[in-house]
Amino acid sequence: MSSEIPDNANEHCPGPASEQAGTTDSCAGCPNQQLCKEGPKEDPSIPIITEKMKNVKHKILVLSGKGGVGKSTVSTNISFGLSMKDDQIGLMDLDICGPSLPKMTGLEGEQVHQSNSGWSPVYVNDNLSVMSIGFMLPNPDEAVIWKGPKKNDVDWGDLDYLVIDTPPGTSDEHLSIVQYLKESKIDGAVIVTTPQEISLQDVRKEINFIRKVGVPVIGVVENMAGFVCPKCTKESLIFAPSTGGAKKLCDEMGVPFLASVPIDPRIAKSCDLGQSIFEEYPDSPAVKAYQTIISQITEFTNKAL
Repeated sequence: MSSEIPDNANEHCPGPASEQAGTTDSCAGCPNQQLCKEGPKEDPSIPIITEKMKNVKHKILVLSGKGGVGKSTVSTNISFGLSMKDDQIGLMDLDICGPSLPKMTGLEGEQVHQSNSGWSPVYVNDNLSVMSIGFMLPNPDEAVIWKGPKKNDVDWGDLDYLVIDTPPGTSDEHLSIVQYLKESKIDGAVIVTTPQEISLQDVRKEINFIRKVGVPVIGVVENMAGFVCPKCTKESLIFAPSTGGAKKLCDEMGVPFLASVPIDPRIAKSCDLGQSIFEEYPDSPAVKAYQTIISQITEFTNKAL
């Protein structure tokens, strides 16, 4: 409920956010009296989601200020990297208008199944599971229509980490994600950008948004920061940062800089084939960058315990 006093409120209205809302003498006869008295009702989905999240130790949001910066690739590789240990990892695709995680995890064509406890995610291996609207479409080109109940009916079971790939930008969907998970606690957000100022501008907005809704910022990943030759593995700068890049932005805004991930054609190949770069190309400079990112994520979440 908004804290602003409605235009049709009585004189001396205490305001809908007041403890006296709907109960004072000045409220008598006001068309909003009953609504103010009853107060806002909790979304019925929240306790359901909280119950399903109770066995998930850590919840990580992956966000980007704009599309096209490789957010889903980063989400996928963080999940693959976390799963290299014995931890149980879940990867949730909330970018419902452009679900790409089934392809990137080698699960394209798979389907979810429903049990008495909800929708069961699809497993990449014994300790990495994925949930995406893409599993519910007859073919990858089908239009997406995914109603609320399917979003909150996933039975993840026991997880050490749930990585949540969100839509790009800051929208009502992001507010809903935060509201739905507020009772079960979001550990923090990883924000993905590229070195260009046009992307960094949106990241500034994203950081301010995340701070405003009370979610900790784990750090910023600078993606596509250089090009790695697959033959000689030498790294060349392609998109030179015109304003200092993500590192400078992090220094200015007081948030951690996690790592720069170079463009490596082998990353694109792994995503197309649904393979883990950690297993296929362990010596790639990109893998080393992701290992640095994952190390900082685990350090951050362990401190929160």
